[in-house]
Formats: sequence, structure tokens, C-alpha cells
Amino acid sequence: MIRVTIWNEYRHEKEMPEVAAIYPEGIHNELKKALSKENDDFVIRAVAMDDPECGLPQSVLEDTDVLIWWGHAHHGDVPDALAEKIADRVRKGMGFIALHSSHLSKPFLKLMGTSGRLNWRDADRERLWTVAPGHPIAKGVPAYIEIPAEEMYGEPFGIPEPNRLVFIGWFAGGEVFRSGCCFLREAGRIFYFQPGHETNPTYKIPEIIKIIGNAVRWAYNPSADYSTDCTDCGHPAPLEKK
Repeated sequence: MIRVTIWNEYRHEKEMPEVAAIYPEGIHNELKKALSKENDDFVIRAVAMDDPECGLPQSVLEDTDVLIWWGHAHHGDVPDALAEKIADRVRKGMGFIALHSSHLSKPFLKLMGTSGRLNWRDADRERLWTVAPGHPIAKGVPAYIEIPAEEMYGEPFGIPEPNRLVFIGWFAGGEVFRSGCCFLREAGRIFYFQPGHETNPTYKIPEIIKIIGNAVRWAYNPSADYSTDCTDCGHPAPLEKK
């Protein structure tokens, strides 16, 4: 069983009727239901920023194999000490999946060491292209996914060079974006995935849920081995520990 914790600010849903209409139980619970339906070997916990200890006491972190993070407008409310605990757990082997605006979350920035800045504007039609079809995160995913409306994120994107780029987003306005990026930090595997603005029903698209489920499996590192991606297929290959 893979122990998954889904973290969400869960504030937009309580403050904005248009978000509550799409995700009445919160994005975290929407993802929990969708992932549970398709992955019977996931044990999923959904937590939120306003839960005690931001939903992530040490006991929960230690009981998590893969942490999925959705943040947007309240990154600054996450305590620095918690962000460092998360980054430390990732370095020791916990998987981390940063969704949408989590490119500016404290844990992600600590792990990247860069600004995370990008270009953005209001929603546009997006075509999400699979550019590494042999990678485990792309398993069962079509050549492209049409997203009728999604907040535009565009290059340049202030991240380190990914260990593997799996998806590229193209928007009807002409912009492109590195939308699905894999990173390795010591024993931890990290996936950044761009789609998922709160006012668009992106997490109701089956192919998007398929990608997130695949990402959980890729990020899961039960032996906490230091590992890298094979150059040809994307499967983890162990490296000698030092």
C-alpha cells in the first residue's frame, strides 16, 4: 500500500462561491475521491492548512510515502519550520507532487533553490502534450489532452533544469510551458504538474487524475534509495549510496 497525503489550503472553496460550486468538499477531497476510485492500493489522507499544525504534524509526515500539495494564495502562512521538515522528508525519500500554483510554495522552493517565477494570465484553452511517452508518469496517457479552460502559465519558468520533462502545455494564445517536470533531490522524487486552477474543473478530467496517480507511483520510493532516471525510459535506476 502507498500512503498518500493530500494537502490543500482549502480557503478558496470557503471564500469563493464559484470555487465551491466546482469543488464543494475542497480540492483535496476531490482528488482523494478520484484517486481512490482508480487506485485501490493507495491509502489516502486529505488535510488542510487550517487543521491543527497545518494538517501535517510529525506523525502524519512520518506516515506519508507521497505528499501531494495544492497551494495558491496563502504560501506565506505555512511555517518555515514545517516547510523545512517537508523538504527534509523529501530528501530522505518521501515523494512530493506540487500542483499548479504550488510552484511558489515554500517546500517546493526550498527543494528547487530558485525563484519559481513564471508568466501568467487568465484562463485559456490548453493542449497538454506528452513529450516523454515512455516515462512511467505518462503510462496510459494519450499524446495530448485538451483542457477547455485553464489558467495560462507561460515561459520563462524559474526552475532548475528538470531531470525529465514529461509534459509541455500549449495555450491558444501561443504560450508554451514546461507543465510536467521530474526532479530528484537525494533520495526524494518530485513532480511538478501545472494544470489545476481552482476556478476550472481540471481535476474532473480523467486523464489528469491518471497522470497524478501515475506520478504518485513514480514518486513512491519505499527503499529510499538514491536514484536517477534511465536516459531512455524514465524508470528509476539505483545509484550507489555514499
